Amino acid sequence: MTVTQQPIPTREVAGRTVVRLTRPRVSVVLRPRLLLANAGLAVAVGAVFCLGVARGGLSVPVLDVIPALWGSGDRTTLLVVRELRLPRALVGLLAGAAFGLSGSLFQNLTRNPLASPDMIGITQGAGAAVVAGMVLGVGPGLGTQTLGLVGGLLVAALIYLLAWNRGTTGYRIVLVGIGMSWMCTSATEYLLTEAEIHEAHKALGWLVGNLNGRTWTQVRPLALAVALLFPVALLLHHWVRTLQLGDEVATGLGTPVQTARLALLLTGVALVAFGTAAAGPVTFVALASPQIAQRLCGTAAPPLLASALTGSLVVLCGDLVARELPGTELPVGVVTGVLGAPLLLWLLVRANRAGSGG
Repeated sequence: MTVTQQPIPTREVAGRTVVRLTRPRVSVVLRPRLLLANAGLAVAVGAVFCLGVARGGLSVPVLDVIPALWGSGDRTTLLVVRELRLPRALVGLLAGAAFGLSGSLFQNLTRNPLASPDMIGITQGAGAAVVAGMVLGVGPGLGTQTLGLVGGLLVAALIYLLAWNRGTTGYRIVLVGIGMSWMCTSATEYLLTEAEIHEAHKALGWLVGNLNGRTWTQVRPLALAVALLFPVALLLHHWVRTLQLGDEVATGLGTPVQTARLALLLTGVALVAFGTAAAGPVTFVALASPQIAQRLCGTAAPPLLASALTGSLVVLCGDLVARELPGTELPVGVVTGVLGAPLLLWLLVRANRAGSGG
């Protein structure tokens, strides 16, 4: 008896492949460009990560990095890779992913490419709380992660309350957030003027965004936060897609708009707070990464996973460039600031030509 296998019905729709099975009744939408972009970004992140671990004052062959990560190699290689450079690279990887994912959440939430945690005050709030802890000794037993989270959540709560008017909208969140950003920046500058010389120097080094001297103490809380918050952000993705259609359409599709907006806001705040506490406020990563990922993937809105991978790639590349420049070793925030400022200007010009904020 010969069984004829029925071909799997597929259909091409606007760069997507729709696959429908009758037994079982399953429908899957495949986006080849999105899959290829994510795979390419993941490979690039892995390559730059290994290169960053290998490069330094005492260079290690790139091919020896992966065995050393698993405990194979001579004692010197293991010391350099696992104790000196691996924590720094992991902080860059995880903080970049947190910034990129948080920026994607905020830009999807507000439907504005200029909205990111470092533009609407969340990063500045976390930074002001950490600087207060350094300068004034506030909460000495809490640590930078807890202080950053408290500062970010407090500023986010103020933004949400001040933007509330029978609900919130994206443009009100952005406008209120810009005002809160300048208030937190002014508070930070006041704290620095009142600080002792060594305290101000320490705070300024952190405020630039720096991976120098990072240890496993910064890696563990950040890794735990990313491991917990990343799945939450992916689970909220269906709300992200409906909110992109506008509040009225999202409500008609059964989305609890204000609950979804609050959940996305809290998730984004937590991500950027932990990332800022570990690596400092690395500028423009949360702004640039979602826009780069959106153009690589060809999607209508910034994709979450690709934004996280792009954020990691931007931070790791920025740190590698900062270490390889001749002369003194620069903080990674200086490099990302130089690269991100032209992108911000381009987005502003593009938004102005379109006649709207996004």
